[in-house]
Amino acid sequence: MFEYTLRRIFLGLLTAILVSLFIFAALRIAPGDVALTILGADEGAVFTDADVQALREELGLNAPLPVQYLSWMRDMVTINWGRSLLTSMEIWPSFKSALPITLELVVISITLSTFIGIPMGILMALKQDTWIDYAIRVFSLAGLSVPNFWSATMIIVFGMIFFNWGPRLIYVSPFEDPLANLQMFIWPAVAGGWASSATKSRMMRSTTLEVMRQDYIRTARAKGLKSFTVTYRHVMKNALLPVVTVIGISIALAVGGSVIMETIFMLPGIGRFLIEGLQTRDYPVVQTLTLVFSLWVVSTNLMVDLTYAWLDPRIRFD
Repeated sequence: MFEYTLRRIFLGLLTAILVSLFIFAALRIAPGDVALTILGADEGAVFTDADVQALREELGLNAPLPVQYLSWMRDMVTINWGRSLLTSMEIWPSFKSALPITLELVVISITLSTFIGIPMGILMALKQDTWIDYAIRVFSLAGLSVPNFWSATMIIVFGMIFFNWGPRLIYVSPFEDPLANLQMFIWPAVAGGWASSATKSRMMRSTTLEVMRQDYIRTARAKGLKSFTVTYRHVMKNALLPVVTVIGISIALAVGGSVIMETIFMLPGIGRFLIEGLQTRDYPVVQTLTLVFSLWVVSTNLMVDLTYAWLDPRIRFD
């Protein structure tokens, strides 16, 4: 187990380095020039080539690409993330203020999808081929088929048409007004967690049905154990193992999905911060936040692998 953990950490670091190289290269080969954007070329501002070269020199964009990359990685490790090229504000304080908002959205979304998806999957398995099974399967299929940005948009559209309701434009901290804060986050969490709950429910249904066909389950029933005891003590523990992987993947995807949800519902989280950086070609902001998202995914996958190995000692890592 120790060797496997070290191997997984090494592969995670290697993946993070490769992702950072890809992010760095993609921003450099993209069309456009951040120096021109800062000088106001899109608004018709007047400037000379000397002004452009002086600004590029000030921003370090004239340095060789390897030097720019190594400098960026050094700053990332030392938490010296620099300043936004457009607003001149430090990235780290802005990131710290946006991080709790994104984490709150992810926690609520994953909690809803897990505590709804897993019971639905068990219920589908216990009521196999009944109207309950078919109804939940239709609901799950709809969740997998409908894009989350469309469902989020429909929530706002129908809310405004039928209930004269719209999302809050000003963020409210849960420490100031918990109810108002929950009202802000519940609908983006529902829109983002619908597909995740559908995936968990379908996976839970399949694994539960597979476990219920095992000999030890028939033996437990033959010994006279109650149906609830068999399901809770013997079926769920073994059926949950593959679902752990799905939960881990959903946590990683929820961070990426927060970009869409925060933009649609006007939440000032990391996702919206990233979108604003992309729209203005703000290299430091985009590079930093994209790498943070990547490290989140790598770390989540590592924790899932270790948790899976802990839950099932039969797994051998060769």
